[in-house]
Amino acid sequence: MDTSTRAGVGLRERLGSAIFAQVAGPAGPENRARIHGEPGPRWFGPDRPIRTVHGDASMFIGGLRALLLQSLHPLAMAAVEAHSGYRGDPWGRLQRTSTFLAVTTYGTADDAQQAVDRVRAVHHRVRGTTSRGESYHAADPHLLGWVHVAEVESFLLAHQRYGVEPLDAAGYDGYIADTARVAEALGVTEPPRNRKELAARLGAYRGELRPTREAREAARFMLLHPPLPWVARAPYAVLAANSVAALPRWARTSLGLPRLSGTAEACVTPTGRALTAAIRWAMVPPPPSA
Repeated sequence: MDTSTRAGVGLRERLGSAIFAQVAGPAGPENRARIHGEPGPRWFGPDRPIRTVHGDASMFIGGLRALLLQSLHPLAMAAVEAHSGYRGDPWGRLQRTSTFLAVTTYGTADDAQQAVDRVRAVHHRVRGTTSRGESYHAADPHLLGWVHVAEVESFLLAHQRYGVEPLDAAGYDGYIADTARVAEALGVTEPPRNRKELAARLGAYRGELRPTREAREAARFMLLHPPLPWVARAPYAVLAANSVAALPRWARTSLGLPRLSGTAEACVTPTGRALTAAIRWAMVPPPPSA
């Protein structure tokens, strides 16, 4: 191996390790070894679409898009504002979420169920009242349903636009059906299982969505003031721009985000593809599950 090759390998390893540490946290290597190495039955086999989507770098864009869209439900945003601690510990929240997704997607069935049980216990304790006097409870199946469909649509849209292996029609429906299994375990009632049902469910929530002060402040925090070192600000700006461009126009308007012309959006998308390609290059794939 010549000097330039060794330098390239070293750069790839350093970059991949830095990204993994930020997303997975201090326990990331230990969790990854357990999730992918422990023998036993899984909820999803190696050929399932959920593994294709959740293992791709497009999740970085889809995840931020999901958070922005989810914030437009006033009850969901009130729960996040009062109980999640996203301002004081945003990376901790990201690490917990990414670990949950990894365990339920790739881990053993027992570990997946235990992860779901822990989340349900937290949801049961999260309740309160919005500034308008509306009561919320994080374990409410209807509220959980909104969080679920906003996430599923965001992950799918990002994967179709930025993923290395976009799904075909059967895979698209298969992903929605796969995620329905996790949603039901979390307490969602009759989650959608195909594209038609997903579109209908998203439309059914539209009348409940509205911009709130908390949602707009959360968007500004996530997009403009992330707790990142300066060296990471430029790549994050690309991620943020593509997440915003992936939102429907009504959502951007509600959050007070800039409206992009078709030409501007066309210019943004290639930067997102370049960023996800760079992340994909840096991140070493996990070992195949038993």
